[in-house]
Amino acid sequence: MIVRHGNRVKGCVALAALVLVLATGFACSPAPVAERAAETVYPGASWERIADPAGIGFSAEALDAIHPYVEGINTSALMATVGGRVLFEHGPVDSLSYLASVRKSILAMLYGNYVEDGTINLHLTLEDLAMDDVQGLLPIEKRARVFDLVTARSGVYHPASNAGDNLADAPPRGSQEPGTYYLYSNWDFNAAGAVFEQLTGHNIYDALETDLALPLGFEDWDRSIHRKTGDATRSRNLAYHMVLSTRDMARIGYVMLRGGMWAGERILPDGWAERIAGVVTPSGEMNPEGLRGGEFGYGYMWWVWDGPAVPEGFEGAYTGRGAYGQFITVIPSLDMVVAHKTVPPNSTPWSDYMGILTRLAAAHCGTSC
Repeated sequence: MIVRHGNRVKGCVALAALVLVLATGFACSPAPVAERAAETVYPGASWERIADPAGIGFSAEALDAIHPYVEGINTSALMATVGGRVLFEHGPVDSLSYLASVRKSILAMLYGNYVEDGTINLHLTLEDLAMDDVQGLLPIEKRARVFDLVTARSGVYHPASNAGDNLADAPPRGSQEPGTYYLYSNWDFNAAGAVFEQLTGHNIYDALETDLALPLGFEDWDRSIHRKTGDATRSRNLAYHMVLSTRDMARIGYVMLRGGMWAGERILPDGWAERIAGVVTPSGEMNPEGLRGGEFGYGYMWWVWDGPAVPEGFEGAYTGRGAYGQFITVIPSLDMVVAHKTVPPNSTPWSDYMGILTRLAAAHCGTSC
């Protein structure tokens, strides 16, 4: 069954088709994804390939033209799936490397079953949990709830154990009431990991194995290489970095696209995927101020296309984003998941990755392929 999203697909493909013409010289007549005759499947021991892209409304010639572009932007590996089968693949998709901040989006998924059964109460405060840190937390900061941590709205601006956030742009400590001010802060995300372990009694990596890796049939999972990192003299809460292959990242995106279902089994609670990938902080309320009015808002550790700057067809789409070029992107209007890796020290900026997404969208040409 193909997900229907009305006229948004037509607008997306029409816009993307122009990009494709300018970039590659290929053009195709847009048609809604819902018109494609594609059966939704789930990967078993390995992913099925789409032998005839035209049969599901994609131009094979346009897809082939994406490879030279990808080779020019430092991509290590890339996989795009439609309807649960591989549409496009580039590079060694079985190679393992770290996900950078995409780990946070995966932690939001892990939260689901424990919120559902009451093990995690999102309304508990840091004070309730007796949480503190190296420099000490202020009384106002201890009023932050678990919900505020997972949505990056805690108002806690204590140093984090690792870099790679917007803490340098934070307002003074104690100046923001918890829950009222968004700021992308690794302190929040690392503390959310510590809360998960405290309340569930499970190591994050053990939960990643039992709750996602095994049920989803990861092909390249290796529990033994996972360990937390960071400077414990700055913060007690270390970063829970994750190491996955590109093709297993695609399984993460696909269970999200399917609303937490996997081959008839419920992996995430009903409504949880939609909840964490929904907008909590709209584009107009993002911080620092330079982010306001852009194409993204923020959910539960997922970046969500939001606001007037969103390209047509990307409404309802969302992505995990990590340093150097780690991405898991879900585009419901195309029934598509895109997983992307760039192994450091190489880097693929978001603008270059967006070039991949627009080319993939433009390769859709419906019944006129």
